[in-house]
Amino acid sequence: MKFADDDQLFAAMRARLFTAVVGDVLDTMGFLHQFLPPHIRPLRDDMVAIGRAMPVLEADYFRRSDEGPGAYSQKPFGLMFRALDSLKANEIYVATGASPRYALWGELMSTRAMMLKASGAVLDGYCRDSAGILDLNFATFCYGSYAQDQAPRGKVVDFGVTVEIGGVRIRPGDIIFGDRDGVLVIPREAESDAIAAALDKAAAENKVRQAIEAGMSSEEAFSRFGVM
Repeated sequence: MKFADDDQLFAAMRARLFTAVVGDVLDTMGFLHQFLPPHIRPLRDDMVAIGRAMPVLEADYFRRSDEGPGAYSQKPFGLMFRALDSLKANEIYVATGASPRYALWGELMSTRAMMLKASGAVLDGYCRDSAGILDLNFATFCYGSYAQDQAPRGKVVDFGVTVEIGGVRIRPGDIIFGDRDGVLVIPREAESDAIAAALDKAAAENKVRQAIEAGMSSEEAFSRFGVM
């Protein structure tokens, strides 16, 4: 199945797919470790994030002023504002590298990301201003909410680079798909085949559901349709 652009692709995924079915397909394709750790959860269960990864590398950093010779010692938040302002439509801000002692995302960052038509934020850590983020309905996946500020504790040291979260490699442009069951990374080289197969599998699962509801056993349904 061909899609004219990412808008069409992501609309089809949002309407017809869920992370479990895409993860199953990636397993059969040999991509066995594509789910991020399960403690990265949606801030609200009905949130769905679909978009292309814009990875951001964080680091713990204990100097807020000009105490050190490095450029980041004199730059509050490091490259965070440049990373945030670089977001494009349908991209997801994916941050990792920091210890979980402070929040990596907040309401004002969500507001800016929405103005840029970004699709969400996935954080290997916490967010804050959670009430404001929920009011904005900006898809945010993280460990939970924790108000301690990043400013005197961490900085963004790079962005638009390959990162890893829980042993899962995330490259710029890979598709990120998050729902209440987890956050999945779909490698760019596999996305066409994986999404086409997932759409087929989702259609087959609907047939299995109807057959079971009509009285068919699970064993017979699996034998006939090949999915469960």
